[in-house]
Amino acid sequence: SGLLSSFQTSAPTIRTLSSSKSFSQNIPSCLWKLGQLNHVAIAVPDLEKAQSLYKDVLGAQVSETVALPEHGVYTVFVELGNTKLELLHPLGEKSPIASFLQKNKSGGMHHICIEVDDIKAAMTELKKKKIRILSEEPKIGAHGKPVIFLHPKDCHGVLVELEQA
Repeated sequence: SGLLSSFQTSAPTIRTLSSSKSFSQNIPSCLWKLGQLNHVAIAVPDLEKAQSLYKDVLGAQVSETVALPEHGVYTVFVELGNTKLELLHPLGEKSPIASFLQKNKSGGMHHICIEVDDIKAAMTELKKKKIRILSEEPKIGAHGKPVIFLHPKDCHGVLVELEQA
């Protein structure tokens, strides 16, 4: 009785769950598709120290520093095989990263970036669903592709970047 009967009683429940309708059948169809996680962005107060951690201590492949004046940041990408980390450092006093670092002195996760197959269709549909987009038009991001940011208050406290795949 004991442990064996406990497994036997739970087995039908497991079979019932696995034979139920798949989760994706409950998702309404869209004119655009959400793709893979492109990167997780981390704001860092000391870019050289952060690069050294990932390159010299952890052994990751780390890109050169690139200035993105339109976004007010310096950016560095850390390759992880299945995704990337983006290290962000302020470029100028009006940088959104400068204000983030004023509130978070040691840095921290800034945003996640998810690929979409049609950024314009995504914008149209998200606006209809009352999700605020932080710019009227996509801007060119660090990968040379159009990007938009979704308001964190509409995304459970997470700043979400969508990037054209």
